[in-house]
Order: sequence, then structure tokens, then C-alpha cells
Amino acid sequence: MENDVPYPRFASQGRAHVYVLPCRDQDLLKVGFSRDPFTRFRTLHRRFFDFFDLDRALLLDTEKVKDARRIERRLIETFAAERAMAPLVVPMSAAGHTEWYRGVYAVVVSLLSEIAQTEGFPLDLGLTGWLSDYLSARADLLHDWSLRMLDTLEWASHNAPGDPGADRLRTALIDTLDMFVAAGLSIESLVPDGVADWYAHGDHRRLFR
Repeated sequence: MENDVPYPRFASQGRAHVYVLPCRDQDLLKVGFSRDPFTRFRTLHRRFFDFFDLDRALLLDTEKVKDARRIERRLIETFAAERAMAPLVVPMSAAGHTEWYRGVYAVVVSLLSEIAQTEGFPLDLGLTGWLSDYLSARADLLHDWSLRMLDTLEWASHNAPGDPGADRLRTALIDTLDMFVAAGLSIESLVPDGVADWYAHGDHRRLFR
């Protein structure tokens, strides 16, 4: 199960945010609110940084849950007629199969920008920079975690080849390193040399990408 994959655990920011996540390859977006946007994004898709177009995504910082709920409700009511089915790749366990909309991106941007200006809430237009800042603030966790993961994978390759658990570890390590790269961060300065070499030249480049 995907929940068994040991992705690194980053601390929650503990604030309330309204998010808009447009899919990269279709005119479809997800609206919601969360106190921990990063974890929420990852529950919607393990490679959310690829699946969603972060350069067009929005994140409104309301600080308080009651304001985030109110603004999310306004978006839901405004675009009720444009509700759409969630993509099949979104896991049911994420409880993310509601609040998807089609054909409303430009109007959503306009409305959320108006709300931000009227109510004085900070609004990020494009989340690549936000993700970079978020990961940079937690990058010290990556070094030891990635080394433990690689050590375990190397042990498994010699002692338990074909173990599906190793595939899950490999997936978690690749996804995490890819995420840092997608955020514009150089992993060479963040992980041990062995991990960087494995990421650049390992068998996964042929077998698992």
C-alpha cells in the first residue's frame, strides 16, 4: 500500500490555507483547504509536483481555519455547476474525490485574487517557489534519511532481491529526490555523495523511471 511507503516526515506549518491545484495535462483543478498543504498535496498524488502544474497553482494563507473554510465554501458554491469527476489516479484513501472543477481556472484565479486583496490575505500565485522554500527549510532531514534508505536498498539487493518492500523504498527515494529537483534545489549539496551517485546513475534510471 502507498501508505506504507516511508516518505520523509516534514513538520506541519500549522496554518490554514486555501489551495487551487490545476492538473498539468488537462483543464481540471482541485480546490480545498488544509493546515498542512504539503502533506495534503502528497496525499492527492505521490508525485504531485509532476501531476499538478505548480507554476499555475495558488495558495492563500488565511491563518485561521474558519476563514479557510469560509473561502473554500465560497469557491464551491460559485463553481457548483462546473463540478467534475476526480482523476482515477487520486487514491480513495486521500478523501480527495470532491471539489474538482473543469474549465474555471481563469475565473478562480480572478476570484481568489480579489478575496486576497479585499481581506488582506497573502496569496502565492505559482507554488514552485513556495515548495522550494518549504523544502529548503527542512533540507537537513534529507541527508540522513536518504542515506538510511540507500543503505537499506543495498542490503536488500544482496539479501532479499525482488522484495516488494524494496521497490517501495526505491520509489520513495526517487520521488523525494525528484521533488527537490522539481523545486529547483540541487540535491548534490543536500545528500551524501553515494546517494547523489545512485540517483544520477543507478539501475532505477532504466528500470523504474
